[in-house]
Amino acid sequence: MSAASKNHPRVTIGVSLKMYFGHHQTLNWARRIADTAARHPAVTSGTAELFVLPAFPAIVPVAGILAGTQVRTGAQDLAAEDTGPYTGEVSGAHLKEIGASYAEVGHAERRRLFGEGDTVVAAKTAAALRNGLTPVLCVGELDPVAPAEAAARTVAEAQRILATASHDSAPAPVVIAYEPQWAIGAPEPASPEHIRTVCEALTAWLATQPALTGSRVIYGGSAGPGLLTELGTGVGGLFLGRFAHDPAAVEQILDEAMTLHAPATTPAAANSPEGAARWLTD
Repeated sequence: MSAASKNHPRVTIGVSLKMYFGHHQTLNWARRIADTAARHPAVTSGTAELFVLPAFPAIVPVAGILAGTQVRTGAQDLAAEDTGPYTGEVSGAHLKEIGASYAEVGHAERRRLFGEGDTVVAAKTAAALRNGLTPVLCVGELDPVAPAEAAARTVAEAQRILATASHDSAPAPVVIAYEPQWAIGAPEPASPEHIRTVCEALTAWLATQPALTGSRVIYGGSAGPGLLTELGTGVGGLFLGRFAHDPAAVEQILDEAMTLHAPATTPAAANSPEGAARWLTD
C-alpha cells in the first residue's frame, strides 16, 4: 500500500454529472470510468481518489459498475432532515444505506435556482456529517474580484457554514470545492494564480480546525484537462462538470495527477520525464 493510500490521497478528483445524461448514458459512462480506474496507476496506487455524483436514480447501479475499482459514489444533493414528510427529498440516511460516500452541498446552481442560502447549506452539511457522508461543500465569490479579496470572502463563507454544520458532529473531514460562481460554465476557469491564492487560504484555515482534520480543498468552475498541471501541487484536486463527459478527459486528468504526485515509494527515476512516462504506461 502506498503512502498516499495509508493516509489520504494526494489528489482528489470529483465528477458531478448534473442532469446532462439519461440513465443508460450514465451507466455507459460509468463503465468506461470503471475500466479506466481499474488500470490507472493514479487510482490503483491511492495517489488519486476519484468520486462520481450521478443523478439519484443512478447511484445504486453506478456503484455496482464501479465496485472493486476504488471509485466512490455520492449524491448531488441531500435533504436537511433524516426522515419525515418531505415529498421528493432524499435523506442522508437513505444515501448512506445505498452505499453513497459523498454528498454535494451549496452549489451555486442550488443557491441561484432553488434559493438555498447559508442556513440551508449548513443544515445539509450537518445532515451529511451526522450520516457518515463526506460533504462536498461548494463555496466561491459571486463576481470577479482580486485574488486576495476572493480568498477573504471564500474563507468567511466556509467559516459561516462549517461553524454551524460541524458544531454537533463528531470530528470528520470535508471536501471544500472552491467554485467561483462567475467561472461556472464559463469558457475558461479562473487563472491559476487566482485559484492557488484562494485554495491555499482555505487550506490554511482548515489547518486551524481540529474538528476538520483530513479535509481537502479542490477547484471547480470550468475545470478540465491541463488545469491540474498548471496548478501544480498547491491545490488538492479538481471538481469536474462538463469537461468530464468524455471519459478520455478524466483519464488525461488522472495522467496529470500521476505525473505531479507519484507515490513516495516510486523510485526516484520515475520523477524524471522518462520515468513518469514509463510509470503511466505500466
